[in-house]
Amino acid sequence: MSVGPLERGLAVLRALAAYDLDRGALVRATGLARATVDRVVATLDRLGLVRADGREVALAPRLMALSGAYLRGSGIPAALGPLVGRLADELDESVSVGVPDGDGVRVVLQTAARRRTMALAFRVGDLLPADRCAPGALFADGALEWAVDEELIEPGLIAVAVPVRDGAGRTVCAVSVASHTSRHTPRSLREAVLPRLREAGRAMEAALAGRCAADPVAGAAFVDASAGLKRELGPDFLQSLARGLAVLCALGADRGEGLTLTAVSEATGLARATVRRSLLTLVQLGYVERGGPDGHRFRLLPRVLELGCARLSALGPAEVARPHLARLVARTGESASMAVLDGADIRYVARVPTVRIMSIDITVGTRFPAYATSMGRVLLAGLAPGERPPLPDGLPALTPNTVTSPAELTRIVERCAADGYALVAEELEVGLRSLAVPVRGADGRVVAAVNVAQHAGRGSTEEMVRAVLPALRAAGAGVSADLGVLGVPGALGALGVPGHSSGAMSAVRP
Repeated sequence: MSVGPLERGLAVLRALAAYDLDRGALVRATGLARATVDRVVATLDRLGLVRADGREVALAPRLMALSGAYLRGSGIPAALGPLVGRLADELDESVSVGVPDGDGVRVVLQTAARRRTMALAFRVGDLLPADRCAPGALFADGALEWAVDEELIEPGLIAVAVPVRDGAGRTVCAVSVASHTSRHTPRSLREAVLPRLREAGRAMEAALAGRCAADPVAGAAFVDASAGLKRELGPDFLQSLARGLAVLCALGADRGEGLTLTAVSEATGLARATVRRSLLTLVQLGYVERGGPDGHRFRLLPRVLELGCARLSALGPAEVARPHLARLVARTGESASMAVLDGADIRYVARVPTVRIMSIDITVGTRFPAYATSMGRVLLAGLAPGERPPLPDGLPALTPNTVTSPAELTRIVERCAADGYALVAEELEVGLRSLAVPVRGADGRVVAAVNVAQHAGRGSTEEMVRAVLPALRAAGAGVSADLGVLGVPGALGALGVPGHSSGAMSAVRP
Protein backbone atom coordinates (compact mmCIF):
# COMPACT_ATOMS: atom_id res chain seq x y z
CA MET A 1 0.00 0.00 0.00
CA SER A 2 1.46 3.34 -1.04
CA VAL A 3 1.87 6.29 1.31
CA GLY A 4 -0.48 8.87 -0.21
CA PRO A 5 0.96 12.01 1.44
CA LEU A 6 4.48 11.03 0.32
CA GLU A 7 3.26 10.44 -3.24
CA ARG A 8 1.45 13.80 -3.28
CA GLY A 9 4.36 15.65 -1.69
CA LEU A 10 6.75 14.39 -4.36
CA ALA A 11 4.25 15.43 -7.06
CA VAL A 12 4.29 18.99 -5.71
CA LEU A 13 8.11 19.01 -5.65
CA ARG A 14 8.25 17.77 -9.25
CA ALA A 15 5.94 20.59 -10.33
CA LEU A 16 8.04 23.18 -8.49
CA ALA A 17 11.23 21.76 -10.03
CA ALA A 18 10.11 23.20 -13.37
CA TYR A 19 8.87 26.63 -12.21
CA ASP A 20 8.10 28.57 -9.06
CA LEU A 21 4.31 28.45 -8.95
CA ASP A 22 1.49 29.94 -6.97
CA ARG A 23 -0.87 27.61 -5.18
CA GLY A 24 -3.51 27.78 -7.89
CA ALA A 25 -0.96 26.78 -10.54
CA LEU A 26 0.18 23.91 -8.31
CA VAL A 27 -3.40 22.66 -8.16
CA ARG A 28 -3.59 22.69 -11.95
CA ALA A 29 -0.12 21.16 -12.44
CA THR A 30 -0.62 18.29 -10.00
CA GLY A 31 -4.36 17.66 -10.25
CA LEU A 32 -4.57 17.74 -6.46
CA ALA A 33 -7.28 19.49 -4.47
CA ARG A 34 -6.46 22.97 -3.17
CA ALA A 35 -6.76 21.83 0.46
CA THR A 36 -4.30 18.99 -0.24
CA VAL A 37 -1.83 21.34 -1.91
CA ASP A 38 -2.06 23.71 1.06
CA ARG A 39 -1.27 20.91 3.52
CA VAL A 40 1.63 19.61 1.42
CA VAL A 41 3.07 23.12 1.01
CA ALA A 42 2.69 23.82 4.75
CA THR A 43 4.55 20.63 5.58
CA LEU A 44 7.37 21.21 3.08
CA ASP A 45 7.65 24.84 4.19
CA ARG A 46 8.03 23.90 7.86
CA LEU A 47 10.63 21.29 6.93
CA GLY A 48 12.58 24.04 5.15
CA LEU A 49 12.32 22.40 1.71
CA VAL A 50 10.20 25.10 0.08
CA ARG A 51 9.50 28.76 0.83
CA ALA A 52 5.85 29.74 0.89
CA ASP A 53 5.18 33.47 0.72
CA GLY A 54 1.45 33.96 0.56
CA ARG A 55 0.29 32.39 -2.69
CA GLU A 56 3.79 31.99 -4.14
CA VAL A 57 5.79 28.80 -3.50
CA ALA A 58 9.47 28.28 -4.41
CA LEU A 59 12.07 25.60 -3.85
CA ALA A 60 14.44 26.19 -0.94
CA PRO A 61 18.14 25.21 -1.05
CA ARG A 62 17.68 22.67 1.73
CA LEU A 63 15.68 20.53 -0.66
CA MET A 64 19.09 19.54 -2.05
CA ALA A 65 19.30 17.15 0.90
CA LEU A 66 17.20 14.76 -1.23
CA SER A 67 19.39 14.98 -4.34
CA GLY A 68 22.44 14.98 -2.12
CA ALA A 69 21.41 11.61 -0.74
CA TYR A 70 21.72 10.07 -4.22
CA LEU A 71 24.92 11.93 -5.09
CA ARG A 72 26.51 10.91 -1.81
CA GLY A 73 25.39 7.33 -2.08
CA SER A 74 26.65 6.96 -5.66
CA GLY A 75 30.09 8.21 -4.67
CA ILE A 76 30.61 9.57 -8.20
CA PRO A 77 30.99 13.31 -7.45
CA ALA A 78 33.35 12.69 -4.54
CA ALA A 79 35.50 10.18 -6.44
CA LEU A 80 35.58 11.86 -9.85
CA GLY A 81 35.22 15.54 -9.01
CA PRO A 82 38.95 16.39 -8.74
CA LEU A 83 39.78 14.46 -11.91
CA VAL A 84 36.99 16.11 -13.90
CA GLY A 85 38.04 19.56 -12.71
CA ARG A 86 41.65 19.01 -13.77
CA LEU A 87 40.55 17.63 -17.13
CA ALA A 88 38.43 20.71 -17.81
CA ASP A 89 41.34 23.02 -16.99
CA GLU A 90 43.75 21.04 -19.20
CA LEU A 91 41.41 20.93 -22.19
CA ASP A 92 39.82 24.34 -21.61
CA GLU A 93 36.41 22.89 -22.38
CA SER A 94 33.30 22.01 -20.37
CA VAL A 95 33.33 18.48 -18.91
CA SER A 96 30.39 16.57 -17.48
CA VAL A 97 29.62 13.11 -16.11
CA GLY A 98 26.30 11.38 -16.77
CA VAL A 99 24.60 8.20 -15.58
CA PRO A 100 21.77 6.20 -17.22
CA ASP A 101 18.29 7.10 -16.03
CA GLY A 102 15.50 5.26 -17.83
CA ASP A 103 15.37 6.53 -21.40
CA GLY A 104 17.72 9.39 -20.62
CA VAL A 105 21.11 10.37 -19.27
CA ARG A 106 21.17 12.28 -15.99
CA VAL A 107 24.03 14.76 -15.40
CA VAL A 108 25.62 14.14 -11.98
CA LEU A 109 28.81 16.18 -12.26
CA GLN A 110 29.57 19.32 -14.24
CA THR A 111 32.45 21.75 -14.38
CA ALA A 112 31.71 25.43 -14.08
CA ALA A 113 30.96 27.04 -17.44
CA ARG A 114 34.06 28.23 -19.25
CA ARG A 115 34.31 32.01 -19.36
CA ARG A 116 33.36 32.65 -22.95
CA THR A 117 30.69 34.62 -24.76
CA MET A 118 29.13 31.33 -25.87
CA ALA A 119 29.43 29.19 -22.74
CA LEU A 120 28.45 25.53 -22.80
CA ALA A 121 27.20 24.01 -19.60
CA PHE A 122 24.65 21.54 -18.34
CA ARG A 123 23.26 21.64 -14.84
CA VAL A 124 23.65 18.83 -12.36
CA GLY A 125 20.32 17.02 -12.46
CA ASP A 126 19.52 17.78 -16.11
CA LEU A 127 18.07 14.84 -18.04
CA LEU A 128 19.32 14.45 -21.63
CA PRO A 129 17.61 12.22 -24.22
CA ALA A 130 19.75 9.09 -24.48
CA ASP A 131 19.32 8.78 -28.25
CA ARG A 132 20.61 12.31 -28.83
CA CYS A 133 23.78 12.47 -26.77
CA ALA A 134 27.15 10.72 -26.80
CA PRO A 135 26.80 9.11 -23.33
CA GLY A 136 23.50 7.55 -24.42
CA ALA A 137 25.28 5.62 -27.19
CA LEU A 138 27.80 4.29 -24.65
CA PHE A 139 25.06 3.06 -22.32
CA ALA A 140 23.19 1.44 -25.22
CA ASP A 141 26.28 -0.45 -26.43
CA GLY A 142 28.62 -1.44 -23.61
CA ALA A 143 31.35 -2.41 -26.08
CA LEU A 144 31.83 1.11 -27.47
CA GLU A 145 35.06 2.81 -26.40
CA TRP A 146 33.98 6.34 -27.34
CA ALA A 147 31.10 8.21 -28.95
CA VAL A 148 30.52 11.58 -30.62
CA ASP A 149 27.52 13.91 -30.45
CA GLU A 150 27.36 15.91 -33.68
CA GLU A 151 24.84 18.65 -32.87
CA LEU A 152 22.15 16.17 -31.81
CA ILE A 153 21.26 17.88 -28.53
CA GLU A 154 21.43 21.42 -29.87
CA PRO A 155 22.68 23.12 -33.05
CA GLY A 156 26.31 24.14 -32.59
CA LEU A 157 26.94 21.79 -29.66
CA ILE A 158 29.34 18.88 -30.17
CA ALA A 159 30.74 16.44 -27.64
CA VAL A 160 33.00 13.43 -27.26
CA ALA A 161 32.40 10.88 -24.48
CA VAL A 162 34.11 7.80 -23.10
CA PRO A 163 32.74 5.16 -20.69
CA VAL A 164 33.80 4.73 -17.08
CA ARG A 165 33.40 1.06 -16.13
CA ASP A 166 33.40 -0.91 -12.90
CA GLY A 167 35.47 -4.00 -12.14
CA ALA A 168 32.92 -6.23 -13.89
CA GLY A 169 33.16 -4.20 -17.10
CA ARG A 170 29.76 -2.53 -16.72
CA THR A 171 29.50 1.11 -17.82
CA VAL A 172 28.74 2.99 -14.61
CA CYS A 173 28.89 6.49 -16.03
CA ALA A 174 30.25 8.42 -19.00
CA VAL A 175 32.48 11.48 -19.08
CA SER A 176 31.94 14.00 -21.89
CA VAL A 177 33.88 16.95 -23.25
CA ALA A 178 31.60 19.49 -24.94
CA SER A 179 32.53 22.33 -27.26
CA HIS A 180 30.99 24.58 -29.90
CA THR A 181 31.29 24.41 -33.65
CA SER A 182 32.88 27.86 -33.60
CA ARG A 183 35.86 26.23 -31.88
CA HIS A 184 35.91 22.70 -33.30
CA THR A 185 34.47 20.37 -35.89
CA PRO A 186 33.44 16.96 -34.55
CA ARG A 187 36.62 15.50 -36.05
CA SER A 188 38.96 18.18 -34.66
CA LEU A 189 37.37 17.90 -31.20
CA ARG A 190 37.82 14.12 -31.26
CA GLU A 191 41.46 14.47 -32.34
CA ALA A 192 42.14 17.17 -29.76
CA VAL A 193 40.58 15.59 -26.69
CA LEU A 194 40.08 11.85 -27.16
CA PRO A 195 43.59 10.66 -26.14
CA ARG A 196 43.52 12.69 -22.94
CA LEU A 197 39.86 11.83 -22.32
CA ARG A 198 40.53 8.09 -22.55
CA GLU A 199 43.47 8.43 -20.19
CA ALA A 200 41.25 10.36 -17.75
CA GLY A 201 38.57 7.66 -18.10
CA ARG A 202 41.01 5.00 -16.94
CA ALA A 203 41.99 7.16 -13.96
CA MET A 204 38.32 7.59 -13.13
CA GLU A 205 37.75 3.84 -13.19
CA ALA A 206 40.53 3.47 -10.64
CA ALA A 207 39.06 6.27 -8.54
CA LEU A 208 35.62 4.65 -8.58
CA ALA A 209 37.10 1.30 -7.56
CA GLY A 210 38.72 2.94 -4.55
CA ARG A 211 35.86 5.25 -3.60
CA CYS A 212 35.18 5.61 0.10
CA ALA A 213 32.02 4.47 1.78
CA ALA A 214 29.35 7.12 2.02
CA ASP A 215 29.07 9.15 5.19
CA PRO A 216 26.04 8.46 7.35
CA VAL A 217 23.03 10.57 6.37
CA ALA A 218 20.97 12.38 8.95
CA GLY A 219 17.62 11.10 7.68
CA ALA A 220 16.45 11.12 11.26
CA ALA A 221 16.51 14.93 11.17
CA PHE A 222 13.17 14.95 9.33
CA VAL A 223 11.75 12.55 11.90
CA ASP A 224 12.99 14.61 14.84
CA ALA A 225 11.56 17.79 13.32
CA SER A 226 8.26 16.23 12.43
CA ALA A 227 7.32 15.20 15.96
CA GLY A 228 7.32 18.77 17.26
CA LEU A 229 5.79 20.20 14.10
CA LYS A 230 2.94 17.71 14.24
CA ARG A 231 2.10 18.86 17.75
CA GLU A 232 2.35 22.50 16.64
CA LEU A 233 0.39 22.32 13.37
CA GLY A 234 -1.90 19.37 14.02
CA PRO A 235 -3.62 17.93 10.94
CA ASP A 236 -2.05 20.56 8.65
CA PHE A 237 1.31 18.79 9.06
CA LEU A 238 1.69 15.58 7.05
CA GLN A 239 3.92 13.48 9.26
CA SER A 240 3.94 10.55 6.84
CA LEU A 241 5.39 12.85 4.16
CA ALA A 242 8.19 13.91 6.51
CA ARG A 243 8.87 10.28 7.42
CA GLY A 244 8.97 9.24 3.76
CA LEU A 245 11.53 11.95 3.00
CA ALA A 246 13.57 10.76 5.98
CA VAL A 247 13.62 7.27 4.48
CA LEU A 248 14.75 8.68 1.13
CA CYS A 249 17.59 10.62 2.76
CA ALA A 250 18.67 7.62 4.82
CA LEU A 251 19.32 5.65 1.62
CA GLY A 252 22.16 8.04 0.90
CA ALA A 253 24.26 6.02 3.34
CA ASP A 254 24.31 3.19 0.77
CA ARG A 255 27.76 1.65 0.34
CA GLY A 256 27.14 0.23 -3.11
CA GLU A 257 24.90 -2.78 -2.47
CA GLY A 258 21.85 -1.00 -1.08
CA LEU A 259 20.44 -0.89 2.43
CA THR A 260 18.15 -3.36 4.12
CA LEU A 261 14.83 -2.36 5.60
CA THR A 262 16.31 -2.92 9.04
CA ALA A 263 19.25 -0.60 8.32
CA VAL A 264 16.91 2.17 7.17
CA SER A 265 14.72 1.66 10.22
CA GLU A 266 17.73 2.00 12.50
CA ALA A 267 19.01 5.09 10.65
CA THR A 268 15.69 6.91 10.91
CA GLY A 269 14.39 5.57 14.20
CA LEU A 270 11.12 4.65 12.46
CA ALA A 271 9.18 1.43 12.86
CA ARG A 272 9.88 -1.23 10.23
CA ALA A 273 6.28 -1.17 9.01
CA THR A 274 6.46 2.61 8.46
CA VAL A 275 9.77 2.29 6.62
CA ARG A 276 8.47 -0.56 4.48
CA ARG A 277 5.45 1.45 3.28
CA SER A 278 7.66 4.42 2.41
CA LEU A 279 10.21 2.25 0.58
CA LEU A 280 7.53 0.51 -1.48
CA THR A 281 6.05 3.89 -2.41
CA LEU A 282 9.47 5.18 -3.51
CA VAL A 283 10.03 2.00 -5.54
CA GLN A 284 6.63 2.43 -7.20
CA LEU A 285 7.47 6.06 -8.11
CA GLY A 286 10.85 5.11 -9.59
CA TYR A 287 13.09 6.78 -7.02
CA VAL A 288 14.34 3.57 -5.40
CA GLU A 289 15.35 0.17 -6.77
CA ARG A 290 14.84 -3.07 -4.90
CA GLY A 291 17.40 -5.81 -5.48
CA GLY A 292 20.79 -6.92 -4.23
CA PRO A 293 22.02 -10.47 -3.69
CA ASP A 294 19.01 -11.36 -1.54
CA GLY A 295 16.42 -9.15 -3.23
CA HIS A 296 15.83 -7.28 0.01
CA ARG A 297 18.10 -4.27 -0.41
CA PHE A 298 17.07 -0.79 -1.50
CA ARG A 299 19.11 1.68 -3.51
CA LEU A 300 18.41 5.24 -4.66
CA LEU A 301 18.08 5.83 -8.38
CA PRO A 302 19.22 8.96 -10.24
CA ARG A 303 15.61 9.97 -10.83
CA VAL A 304 15.78 11.53 -7.36
CA LEU A 305 17.67 14.38 -9.04
CA GLU A 306 14.48 15.49 -10.78
CA LEU A 307 13.33 16.87 -7.42
CA GLY A 308 14.75 20.33 -8.03
CA CYS A 309 18.43 19.48 -8.35
CA ALA A 310 18.97 21.21 -11.71
CA ARG A 311 17.44 24.48 -10.52
CA LEU A 312 19.04 24.45 -7.10
CA SER A 313 22.50 23.43 -8.27
CA ALA A 314 22.52 26.50 -10.52
CA LEU A 315 21.76 28.93 -7.68
CA GLY A 316 24.36 31.63 -7.11
CA PRO A 317 25.36 32.74 -3.61
CA ALA A 318 23.43 35.99 -4.00
CA GLU A 319 20.23 34.07 -4.76
CA VAL A 320 20.82 31.87 -1.72
CA ALA A 321 21.47 34.83 0.55
CA ARG A 322 18.70 37.18 -0.58
CA PRO A 323 15.74 35.59 1.31
CA HIS A 324 17.77 35.56 4.52
CA LEU A 325 18.83 39.18 4.04
CA ALA A 326 15.22 40.17 3.37
CA ARG A 327 14.10 38.57 6.65
CA LEU A 328 16.98 40.30 8.43
CA VAL A 329 15.90 43.68 7.06
CA ALA A 330 12.31 42.98 8.14
CA ARG A 331 13.49 42.15 11.68
CA THR A 332 15.95 45.01 12.14
CA GLY A 333 14.62 47.77 9.91
CA GLU A 334 18.17 48.28 8.58
CA SER A 335 19.87 47.48 5.26
CA ALA A 336 21.68 44.14 5.01
CA SER A 337 24.39 42.91 2.64
CA MET A 338 26.71 40.02 1.85
CA ALA A 339 30.28 40.40 0.60
CA VAL A 340 33.28 38.25 -0.27
CA LEU A 341 36.99 38.94 0.05
CA ASP A 342 38.59 39.99 -3.24
CA GLY A 343 42.30 40.55 -2.69
CA ALA A 344 42.67 43.32 -0.12
CA ASP A 345 39.08 44.50 -0.69
CA ILE A 346 35.59 43.28 -0.04
CA ARG A 347 33.12 43.04 -2.92
CA TYR A 348 29.36 43.19 -2.37
CA VAL A 349 27.55 40.21 -3.94
CA ALA A 350 24.07 40.64 -2.45
CA ARG A 351 22.18 43.47 -0.83
CA VAL A 352 18.67 44.21 0.45
CA PRO A 353 18.24 47.91 1.29
CA THR A 354 15.71 49.39 3.66
CA VAL A 355 13.55 52.34 2.68
CA ARG A 356 14.36 55.50 4.60
CA ILE A 357 14.57 59.20 3.81
CA MET A 358 18.27 58.97 4.66
CA SER A 359 19.63 55.67 3.29
CA ILE A 360 23.02 54.07 2.65
CA ASP A 361 23.75 54.02 -1.09
CA ILE A 362 25.69 50.81 -1.82
CA THR A 363 25.12 48.49 -4.79
CA VAL A 364 26.15 44.95 -5.71
CA GLY A 365 29.70 45.07 -7.07
CA THR A 366 30.78 47.91 -4.77
CA ARG A 367 34.28 47.44 -3.35
CA PHE A 368 35.75 48.78 -0.11
CA PRO A 369 39.11 48.18 1.60
CA ALA A 370 38.75 45.19 3.90
CA TYR A 371 40.71 46.68 6.80
CA ALA A 372 38.14 49.48 7.35
CA THR A 373 34.92 47.42 7.14
CA SER A 374 33.14 45.01 9.46
CA MET A 375 32.68 42.40 6.73
CA GLY A 376 36.34 42.75 5.73
CA ARG A 377 37.50 42.10 9.26
CA VAL A 378 35.22 39.07 9.60
CA LEU A 379 36.56 37.70 6.31
CA LEU A 380 40.17 38.31 7.33
CA ALA A 381 39.47 36.63 10.68
CA GLY A 382 38.19 33.59 8.79
CA LEU A 383 41.54 33.07 7.07
CA ALA A 384 44.43 31.20 8.63
CA PRO A 385 47.15 33.66 9.72
CA GLY A 386 49.39 32.60 6.83
CA GLU A 387 46.58 33.22 4.31
CA ARG A 388 45.79 36.77 5.35
CA PRO A 389 46.99 39.48 2.96
CA PRO A 390 49.75 41.56 4.58
CA LEU A 391 48.71 44.89 6.09
CA PRO A 392 51.37 47.42 5.07
CA ASP A 393 52.34 50.55 6.96
CA GLY A 394 50.84 53.73 5.60
CA LEU A 395 47.25 52.56 5.15
CA PRO A 396 45.09 55.62 4.42
CA ALA A 397 42.85 56.93 7.20
CA LEU A 398 39.44 57.16 5.54
CA THR A 399 38.00 59.07 8.53
CA PRO A 400 39.50 60.38 11.77
CA ASN A 401 38.38 57.09 13.40
CA THR A 402 40.00 54.66 10.94
CA VAL A 403 42.45 52.22 12.51
CA THR A 404 45.53 52.08 10.26
CA SER A 405 48.18 50.47 12.47
CA PRO A 406 48.94 46.94 11.16
CA ALA A 407 49.62 45.71 14.69
CA GLU A 408 46.35 47.10 16.03
CA LEU A 409 44.40 45.77 13.05
CA THR A 410 45.89 42.33 13.62
CA ARG A 411 44.70 42.43 17.23
CA ILE A 412 41.23 43.53 16.10
CA VAL A 413 41.02 40.71 13.55
CA GLU A 414 42.06 38.16 16.18
CA ARG A 415 39.36 39.48 18.49
CA CYS A 416 36.81 39.17 15.67
CA ALA A 417 37.83 35.55 15.22
CA ALA A 418 37.27 34.92 18.93
CA ASP A 419 33.98 36.87 19.19
CA GLY A 420 32.46 35.65 15.95
CA TYR A 421 31.48 39.14 14.82
CA ALA A 422 32.95 42.55 13.98
CA LEU A 423 31.70 46.05 14.74
CA VAL A 424 33.09 49.04 12.85
CA ALA A 425 31.97 52.52 13.88
CA GLU A 426 32.65 55.45 11.53
CA GLU A 427 35.94 54.07 10.19
CA LEU A 428 34.83 53.78 6.56
CA GLU A 429 32.68 56.91 6.53
CA VAL A 430 31.70 59.42 9.20
CA GLY A 431 28.18 58.69 10.42
CA LEU A 432 28.17 55.05 9.26
CA ARG A 433 28.61 51.95 11.37
CA SER A 434 28.10 48.28 10.67
CA LEU A 435 28.00 44.90 12.34
CA ALA A 436 29.04 41.69 10.51
CA VAL A 437 29.18 37.93 11.06
CA PRO A 438 30.73 35.15 8.95
CA VAL A 439 29.08 32.83 6.45
CA ARG A 440 30.60 29.36 6.17
CA GLY A 441 30.69 26.87 3.31
CA ALA A 442 30.18 23.13 3.33
CA ASP A 443 33.62 22.47 4.82
CA GLY A 444 33.20 24.99 7.64
CA ARG A 445 35.51 27.63 6.23
CA VAL A 446 34.44 31.26 6.01
CA VAL A 447 33.37 32.06 2.43
CA ALA A 448 31.49 35.33 2.89
CA ALA A 449 30.17 37.77 5.49
CA VAL A 450 26.79 39.37 6.08
CA ASN A 451 26.27 42.70 7.77
CA VAL A 452 23.75 45.26 8.91
CA ALA A 453 24.63 48.93 8.43
CA GLN A 454 22.99 51.90 10.09
CA HIS A 455 23.47 55.61 10.66
CA ALA A 456 25.46 56.38 13.79
CA GLY A 457 22.71 58.66 15.05
CA ARG A 458 20.38 55.74 15.75
CA GLY A 459 21.43 54.79 19.27
CA SER A 460 24.78 53.67 20.68
CA THR A 461 27.06 50.90 19.42
CA GLU A 462 26.15 48.82 22.48
CA GLU A 463 22.46 49.17 21.63
CA MET A 464 23.17 48.12 18.04
CA VAL A 465 24.98 44.97 19.16
CA ARG A 466 22.24 44.08 21.62
CA ALA A 467 19.38 44.73 19.18
CA VAL A 468 20.89 43.47 15.92
CA LEU A 469 23.44 40.75 16.65
CA PRO A 470 21.00 37.88 17.43
CA ALA A 471 19.07 38.41 14.18
CA LEU A 472 22.30 38.90 12.24
CA ARG A 473 23.74 35.64 13.59
CA ALA A 474 20.53 33.83 12.66
CA ALA A 475 20.79 35.18 9.10
CA GLY A 476 24.46 34.17 8.84
CA ALA A 477 23.64 30.69 10.11
CA GLY A 478 20.77 30.39 7.63
CA VAL A 479 22.92 31.34 4.65
CA SER A 480 25.66 28.98 5.89
CA ALA A 481 23.18 26.10 6.20
CA ASP A 482 21.89 26.66 2.67
CA LEU A 483 25.38 26.92 1.17
CA GLY A 484 26.34 23.80 3.10
CA VAL A 485 23.50 21.70 1.72
CA LEU A 486 24.27 23.01 -1.79
CA GLY A 487 27.86 21.91 -1.26
CA VAL A 488 29.53 25.31 -1.71
CA PRO A 489 33.08 24.71 -0.47
CA GLY A 490 35.27 26.98 1.60
CA ALA A 491 37.00 28.60 -1.35
CA LEU A 492 36.56 32.14 -2.54
CA GLY A 493 36.31 30.91 -6.13
CA ALA A 494 33.00 29.30 -5.27
CA LEU A 495 31.56 32.78 -4.81
CA GLY A 496 32.85 34.13 -8.08
CA VAL A 497 35.99 35.89 -6.88
CA PRO A 498 38.42 36.35 -9.77
CA GLY A 499 41.74 34.62 -9.71
CA HIS A 500 40.56 31.16 -8.73
CA SER A 501 40.32 28.00 -10.81
CA SER A 502 37.73 28.19 -13.56
CA GLY A 503 37.45 24.41 -13.46
CA ALA A 504 35.66 24.43 -10.13
CA MET A 505 32.86 21.91 -9.93
CA SER A 506 29.24 22.90 -10.06
CA ALA A 507 28.22 23.29 -6.43
CA VAL A 508 26.67 19.94 -5.62
CA ARG A 509 28.66 18.02 -3.05
CA PRO A 510 26.27 17.46 -0.15
